[in-house]
Amino acid sequence: MTKPARTNVRFALPASLGPDTQARAVQLQAHLTSALGKETEVTVAPTYEQLARELLSGKVDAAWAPPFVCARIEAMGVRVLVRGVRNGASVYRAALVTKANSNVTLETLKGTTAAWSDRDSVGGYLLPMAWLREKGLDPAKTFHAQDFVGNYRAALEAVFNGKADVTSVFAPAGDGNETGVSEVWPEQKAAFRVLGFSEEAPNDGVAVAMGVAPAIVSELEKTLLGLAQSAPGILKDCFHAEKFELAPRMGYRALYRVALASL
Repeated sequence: MTKPARTNVRFALPASLGPDTQARAVQLQAHLTSALGKETEVTVAPTYEQLARELLSGKVDAAWAPPFVCARIEAMGVRVLVRGVRNGASVYRAALVTKANSNVTLETLKGTTAAWSDRDSVGGYLLPMAWLREKGLDPAKTFHAQDFVGNYRAALEAVFNGKADVTSVFAPAGDGNETGVSEVWPEQKAAFRVLGFSEEAPNDGVAVAMGVAPAIVSELEKTLLGLAQSAPGILKDCFHAEKFELAPRMGYRALYRVALASL
């Protein structure tokens, strides 16, 4: 018997958005259901690895994915539909940070502990790993311990509470000193000090699974590109972006160098 075609749309968010991710998922679900004219289910993947698996298997039709996940699945034939624009740029950096009143410097990193958001997080792990290696610091030998805590906020809290000495958070492109702490934990912005900024990498993107009907892909693209006008609050809360732009095909290839440098 032929299995009936599924009519609903499934969209996934990463848990790295923080403790309010489930509430944001509900908000996005209502908007997408209305905008697409189809029942939409928005779920939260607990890890980036599961997010990639669900896209590759077709368990979800589309997902908001970090750059390294975009690079990995793009190489396997999955299309990245749009990517986020923040502070006028479609690229960003990572900032290695410590507590403002700590004595930690790059020269005294040896023997310290680090808290990272996720192994596949570009801003929260891969970029700082590559940057430290470029500075001649082998993370495996430099840090006494390294923990993965799930999201940027949890990593910042680990440093704030003295459970770790350093972490990494996304930061705007360019040569300014602003970091993602302003978005992730604004009330504690002054509690952290930057040790250094990495090179730039492409922003997160929305990827669509292979086999999704072209009409749904087209409607999803139109809806996401129009969020800046139709639902700027959702765009900011769910995607930490000011707008979406079309993603260039194979636009994440440069991240394989970052991935190899982090091994």
